[in-house]
Amino acid sequence: MGKLRIGMFAWESLYSIKVGGIAPHVSELSETLAAKGHKVHIFTRSGGLGDYEVINGVHYHRVTHDQSGSIVYQMDRMCDAMYSRFLEIRDIYGEFDVLHGHDWHPVNVLCRIKNEFGVPFAITYHSTEWGRNGNRHGGWWEAQEISHREWLGGYEAKEVISTSAVLKDEIQHLYQIPDTKITLIPNGIHAGKIRKDVDAGKVKESVEIHPLAPVVLFIGRMSYQKGPDLLVEAIPKVLDHNRDVKFVLIGEGEMRQSCEEMAGALGVPDACRFLGYASDDIARDWYNACDIVCLPSRNEPFGIVVLEAWDAGKPVVATDAVRLVDNFKTGVTVYQDSDSIAWGINYVLDGVAENSMGEEGRRMVETCYDWKTIVDATLDVYGKVV
Repeated sequence: MGKLRIGMFAWESLYSIKVGGIAPHVSELSETLAAKGHKVHIFTRSGGLGDYEVINGVHYHRVTHDQSGSIVYQMDRMCDAMYSRFLEIRDIYGEFDVLHGHDWHPVNVLCRIKNEFGVPFAITYHSTEWGRNGNRHGGWWEAQEISHREWLGGYEAKEVISTSAVLKDEIQHLYQIPDTKITLIPNGIHAGKIRKDVDAGKVKESVEIHPLAPVVLFIGRMSYQKGPDLLVEAIPKVLDHNRDVKFVLIGEGEMRQSCEEMAGALGVPDACRFLGYASDDIARDWYNACDIVCLPSRNEPFGIVVLEAWDAGKPVVATDAVRLVDNFKTGVTVYQDSDSIAWGINYVLDGVAENSMGEEGRRMVETCYDWKTIVDATLDVYGKVV
């Protein structure tokens, strides 16, 4: 297969609007493809930045659109803007060989381009509406429309990529996508992206934590899916075992206020630091300053936080919704309840194989989740598409 011109469609990237794990996936995948000589054009939202920029060999085409109304309405307008920009770029650079969309947000524009110009596309599922919210939205029309677009993307795509086996099972159960159409390709990370030398004591003191106090880090959306309330509920049981432990929670979301209120009701507000949104640099400092990274997730389609923790050489305590952890080797797997989460944290704090788990995780990052390996698998999918 020769060099390809690839159109990457996503509502977020590292160099536009960053929302979650799709942003590093899209940008780092594209940069690695570009390093192999492929021409990659990312169509994404503006985020107040310029319309066009080349960064690390990748062409970024940023669009503006009406941001009022529901998320579905906003994505309709985003797709319209992406379509118009695609036509302009196609006239300048020529035909595209393959399109690659990420999650449900750009499905409308991918289908429109496919139907009007015959350009096939692949789609990567990073999560599902059901996985993010379960049945909590009930008959909410927006949840139903998002789910419909997830189905439509899988139906219209020539090939489907799932980032984990558990997510593959989920999308097949929900949308009846045939097994022959799905390829399992995990998320990746550049080894050394997170690891850095920090003065852990100074990082802790910046939020009034004693420099020698053990710290458990949660980093992610403060949402039902990610289970921050399960971690907060576990805190008294951890403190019964080790009263010096502190908990740093980084992230925003609909559960932040209720988690802060729960910490107060449980009598443990002094053990918690809710930092809200944090820059990449601050998050990186905490990865390297903490003692444990905890993922108390109720649903986890992949878990990029695990790779980031491993890259920093940290042990992970994660629920059984997270399938990346090799139990007692790269971390500790626990049940989705506060007693079990507290047990896992206490197990690691007791020093049982703590360092070896972090080091084994780093080895996994270097050998199994390197972007070059993941790009080779992605190119195999593109070969099927074209």
